[in-house]
Amino acid sequence: MSSALRVGLVGYGVGGAVFHAPLIAAHPSMRLAAVVTANPERQQQVRADHPDTAVLDDVDALLAGELDLVVIATPNRTHAELATAALDAGVPVVVDKPFTPTAIEGRRLIEHAAAKGLMLTVFQNRRWDGDLRTVRRLLDAGELGRVHRFESRFERWSPTPKPTWRDSGGAEDVAGVLYDLGSHLIDQAVQLFGPVAAVYAEIDCRRPGVRADDDSFVALTHTNGVRSHLWMSKLAARQGPRFRVLGDAATFTKFGLDPQEAALRAGHRPPDEAWGREPAEQWGVLGVGDEVRRVPSEPGDYLAFYDGVVTALRDGCPPPVDPADAVAALDVIAAASRSAAEITVDRLL
Repeated sequence: MSSALRVGLVGYGVGGAVFHAPLIAAHPSMRLAAVVTANPERQQQVRADHPDTAVLDDVDALLAGELDLVVIATPNRTHAELATAALDAGVPVVVDKPFTPTAIEGRRLIEHAAAKGLMLTVFQNRRWDGDLRTVRRLLDAGELGRVHRFESRFERWSPTPKPTWRDSGGAEDVAGVLYDLGSHLIDQAVQLFGPVAAVYAEIDCRRPGVRADDDSFVALTHTNGVRSHLWMSKLAARQGPRFRVLGDAATFTKFGLDPQEAALRAGHRPPDEAWGREPAEQWGVLGVGDEVRRVPSEPGDYLAFYDGVVTALRDGCPPPVDPADAVAALDVIAAASRSAAEITVDRLL
């Protein structure tokens, strides 16, 4: 496997076209061999974006070829079925988040991959956001002291619902911001502060005609006592801080999203010296009261996820994201759903 790994991508919506395809094409050890999409407009987009890539209209045709990796970037409800098919064809798999509709399906998929002896991992790319890496650096350096509360937001302004499964879909489509954005926020919180003991949630459909939640809040109590407060919304006309981390020595506050998604949407590609870097005016601030200082943001690095995939496939190392972590996040999402329905705190431990 010394030559470039041959990658088949299933799905060319936002996940496939904006994130996976550009990162795979930019990676020196990977080749985007084929893309599966039955949508004629998206087929034309693939040909324009990646003229050397085969365009296929069904998964069976993809799995009949020779591949080193399959990436699943299709609607959420299809993840488990398509990942199972790829594993049955003897191909390692990357699954976009959320991993599977339920934790039970996720555990079955992990067991299936282990039985096949194949790598399975989940695209939790937000672990490589520059702002999260900055928070990790501050925690490791002890600059916040003992943290007692972590606040995190993914908020957008989209008052008019779009005619897509993400907005118009229901529970059967695994739609809504809790799955879409919450899977990132929960994963980040658990990565920083460890397992979750209890969950409280408020899950709402605010915009007329939508069946999927579009304005939700989740509060986590970690086993170490830290409380994480997570907001996700499509109805935030003005966004709150991306992060606010409260410790007994200082507070860190950061506004604005990591720049990598915007760069990818604008057609920019890693790697270059400016990739993932924020201008100084977007850096967060650390301190007490009015005595604060700007903290340089760590550069974001989504390509590092695929670095980890290449290393796992070539050297047999653990994958960049343990799929068991994604299952733990699904357990939290299920607890949040129960909490919101029963208006109570759901205890996991």
